[in-house]
Amino acid sequence: MKQKPSKPYKGKKPSRSTGHQPEGLDPVFGLHAVQALLTNQLPEKVWLQEGEAERRLAGLVDTLQERGVPIEFQPRQELDRLAGGASHQGVVAFCPPLASEGESRLYWEVEQAGNQGLWLVLDGVTDPHNLGACLRSADAAGVRGVILPRDKSAPLNGVVRKVACGAAEVMPVYQVVNLSRTLAKMKSLGVWIIGTSGDADKSIFDADFNAQVALVMGSEGRGMRRLTREACDHLVKLPMLGSVSSLNVSVATGICLFEAVRQQGISVS
Repeated sequence: MKQKPSKPYKGKKPSRSTGHQPEGLDPVFGLHAVQALLTNQLPEKVWLQEGEAERRLAGLVDTLQERGVPIEFQPRQELDRLAGGASHQGVVAFCPPLASEGESRLYWEVEQAGNQGLWLVLDGVTDPHNLGACLRSADAAGVRGVILPRDKSAPLNGVVRKVACGAAEVMPVYQVVNLSRTLAKMKSLGVWIIGTSGDADKSIFDADFNAQVALVMGSEGRGMRRLTREACDHLVKLPMLGSVSSLNVSVATGICLFEAVRQQGISVS
């Protein structure tokens, strides 16, 4: 059986490998992540896997060419190397690194938020897969911003962008030097701090989110640090009815955020 010819390119045919990885840019890999990226910003260059991917990704090639994004074909081993063993699905886009804001911008945004709003604080989430999933849930729940400690936190890298599937490019992220001091300042500006802990007495479903609230989630293993815990106004937990004692932090974050959404009566269009 003859192989079906590949779809002809609409514009200039992509170049073959030069072997030069763009300097100063972060790789974003995976078809869905790159497609989501195109709704928010244009990558500066895209690598596509040679061979079958040229036909399978013909539609993406057309879109990239229409928007003037340079495309280059690379052997699979080059994409494998960049993705670090993760599934890249034959495509890697190169973009400027994700930018974060600091405390001053955060406090200004808190003052603008008024009497209602939702913030997510991640105290020591070091797995980029979990951070990406939390950013995705935060975006879906209408969170105003995600607050991270500058140290003891996963980097805003390509894995985060892949898992977040577009949310990392639109969700404001604030990296702060001293998390407990930041929470104290937010409290002084009228924000209620609700922390999550497995040994809390109150369920998340009994908490009151009808205010401007910062929801604090702890790290994958140890939970919140002591000073972070002491900065909270209330501690809550997810009721665990089965044999497991805890949930993955990104799963727990999604459940807690949407309980806040339910209580705050945010309309769904």
